[in-house]
Amino acid sequence: MQAARGLLICGVDEAGRGPLCGPVVAAAVILDPARPIAGLADSKKLSEKARERLAPVIREQALAWAVAQASVEEIDRLNILHATMLAMRRAVEALTQVPDEVLVDGNRCPQLSVPVRAIVKGDALEPAISAASILAKTARDATMVALDAEFPHYGLAGHKGYPTAAHLAAIRCHGVAPFYRRSFAPVRAILENPPLWAEEGEQ
Repeated sequence: MQAARGLLICGVDEAGRGPLCGPVVAAAVILDPARPIAGLADSKKLSEKARERLAPVIREQALAWAVAQASVEEIDRLNILHATMLAMRRAVEALTQVPDEVLVDGNRCPQLSVPVRAIVKGDALEPAISAASILAKTARDATMVALDAEFPHYGLAGHKGYPTAAHLAAIRCHGVAPFYRRSFAPVRAILENPPLWAEEGEQ
């Protein structure tokens, strides 16, 4: 119905709120009603292969799209919620077209100069939000894979920064690298209670 009225509807979603490291990434997508994309769904419900197949199709067929992020430093300074809102705002502001309305996954909205509405589970209900979730997830995963190539001992390509037992063990073993979110409780706990070998090495 919105498309029939000629409104530009933008979907926004993020990836990377829960991981212990790396930026939080947001994407904004204005889909082309004349070029529907089959297979759009919440990125978490799609396989990695399906996300990687859909991402270039979205970038090619959308009327406009943008990906933005908030850094680890911004996450630690602002907190993850405010950093997420900042990344979302940056993504919308980076669009080459100004949307008539922005639909955001979840229950919080970033401050924008255009009308914005939050939709709980929007990534499963609104195709534009689904598309944004796929772009945000694939972009953040690519960042983790790139970090993994430089710091392979943390296993980032596998767990993508989430607090798995193996990941926490790797941090305790190899230390807290600069790309870790020091404000997050598991990282802070390791910093406050370093392994005995780390304390001995500092003496």
